[in-house]
Amino acid sequence: MTQDETALRAQMAKLCASLFQRGFSVGSAGNVSARLPDGFLMTPTNATLGEIEPDRIAKIDADGNHVGGDKPTKEVFLHRAFYDTRPQAGAVVHLHSTWATALSCLEDTNPDDCIPPLTPYVVMRVGPVKLVPYVKPGDPKSGDLIRDLCGAYGAVLLANHGPVVSGKDLFSAVCAAEELEETAKLLVALEGRKTRLLTSGQVTELNETFGRI
Repeated sequence: MTQDETALRAQMAKLCASLFQRGFSVGSAGNVSARLPDGFLMTPTNATLGEIEPDRIAKIDADGNHVGGDKPTKEVFLHRAFYDTRPQAGAVVHLHSTWATALSCLEDTNPDDCIPPLTPYVVMRVGPVKLVPYVKPGDPKSGDLIRDLCGAYGAVLLANHGPVVSGKDLFSAVCAAEELEETAKLLVALEGRKTRLLTSGQVTELNETFGRI
């Protein structure tokens, strides 16, 4: 195990614990992964994010074989689909966070624009969010649905399930997942009220100034 992999395992355990402690994940819900030069690290299946042990994090090689640690999350197909279609993605975070999951359950959520440009930070850190049709957790079809997007979205809401967010690295992906959740909370709080969104020109300015993956 290289020094970089050891450090990434430690960072993953620390960030997963932080997500759990602050209520972004409950029970054994949610899973996190990060890209390595020779494969991927993924949180184990049926594990609580609050007690991830660095040495037990699953390792998957570049061909998708489980080569170390505990058995990986059953959502491995979901994570691999993001990496396969978004080569710039260095990490993926899937949560069942309350407010984003609530949006994924609402019939009137816009499937092509689940998270409108309410604040500059959701534009900068998350970008457009697509609603993906429901499939049962762990179904390989979830990977097919992500691949069908051809890398156009860095984040999605799984219908009646929760958010999946990618980032250039693990810290960025966690921050983006948190930003999506907080924006979803604002959207639900503002529902039914006249809301001022950022204009297309303002969104373009943010993307040109700060960029995102």
